Amino acid sequence: MEDIRRSHRLNHAAPGENANSSLAPARSVTGPFPRLNSTTAHIPLTVFLEKDLPRGEAVFSWSSRNNRKGRHALRLTSSIADAPEAPLKTSNMHVILTNVGRMAAYFPVWDISYLVAIIFTLGSVIWVINAFFAFLPLLQAHTAFDGEALYGGGITAFIGATVFEIGSLLLMLEAINENRSACFGWAVEKAVKDGHAKLMPDKDHCEHHHRSKVHLLVGAGSAAEGAVFDGRSWAWLPSWSELKAHYIYELGFLACTAQLFGATVFWISGFTALPGIYNNLEIPGAVDGIFWTPQVVGGAGFIVSGVLFMVETQRKWYVPAPSIIGWHIGLWNLIGGVGFTLCPIFGYYSIASSWGAFQASCSTFWGSWAFLVGSVAQWYESLEKFPVEHV
Repeated sequence: MEDIRRSHRLNHAAPGENANSSLAPARSVTGPFPRLNSTTAHIPLTVFLEKDLPRGEAVFSWSSRNNRKGRHALRLTSSIADAPEAPLKTSNMHVILTNVGRMAAYFPVWDISYLVAIIFTLGSVIWVINAFFAFLPLLQAHTAFDGEALYGGGITAFIGATVFEIGSLLLMLEAINENRSACFGWAVEKAVKDGHAKLMPDKDHCEHHHRSKVHLLVGAGSAAEGAVFDGRSWAWLPSWSELKAHYIYELGFLACTAQLFGATVFWISGFTALPGIYNNLEIPGAVDGIFWTPQVVGGAGFIVSGVLFMVETQRKWYVPAPSIIGWHIGLWNLIGGVGFTLCPIFGYYSIASSWGAFQASCSTFWGSWAFLVGSVAQWYESLEKFPVEHV
């Protein structure tokens, strides 16, 4: 299928199409930047069901972010949304609590989007612990102990930076293995017993790799059953032709690239923070050059990534999209990136000024918490594969 984000068109056959439903062409395919691939598409599905579910319109809301995450969004007009057979909206408290419970009891380790969220959550927790080692003694001097900053702070910084690097690599893999077709994800089904019809998640015909429990990520070969989706096997790297023709026009891929670049440069600071390295940086300017500066560059990468992830969810680059969970994830990652960038900027003055040391530690503290909020929201998002909006 021709790439819908480049052509601004969407061709799609209705899943389970029957006499009770028809699928119209895409109503709108848009993106925040005209030179890049489009990021949203709305495909109206006019539903003609029994008297129990009046005629109305359901809209499949495709987006590039949802597509990467294996999510299938649906928008229902009021006539359908109010019917007993209509699926509950995602903002319904029962749906929210159900998904929160799923976070504690469901562990789809074969889903790369889930792994990305879990790894970033773990890394954020480690950075919060690191921030306590650095910041708490400045607030409560009696809590300090020997080697707290060097060993507690240094070791957690190295582990946290390494976990972020792993998460960023998986994030890039997620972008490379996006689904290229328009996977609708919903079907109109009729109960045999009473003849009632309803919209139901169409998991059996989902073409996203997220539903497969066997693919290269967990050790199965590309020829394993379920490892091939949309005619493409699981890929570790894009081809040069794919990179030039497709990926460089993908906002999500560009955001993941910025994230990986930032995490890789930032890891240098995590390494030099280790005991035995940091306390032996005696050459003038060594601390600034290989400890603080990589944090500035890495933090800038996090900022760019957060901005791009936010813009990807917006219909126009300058119009926020606070109703979309992916937008909030990008926002909190942006805030975390600002904190991780301000930390080394203040850190340049930490030796000569106690104020600089205080502000550097404080920036790491609130930046780590921001990353944790964004990561937990991403965890929640990864388990909500069929979001529903009532309009």
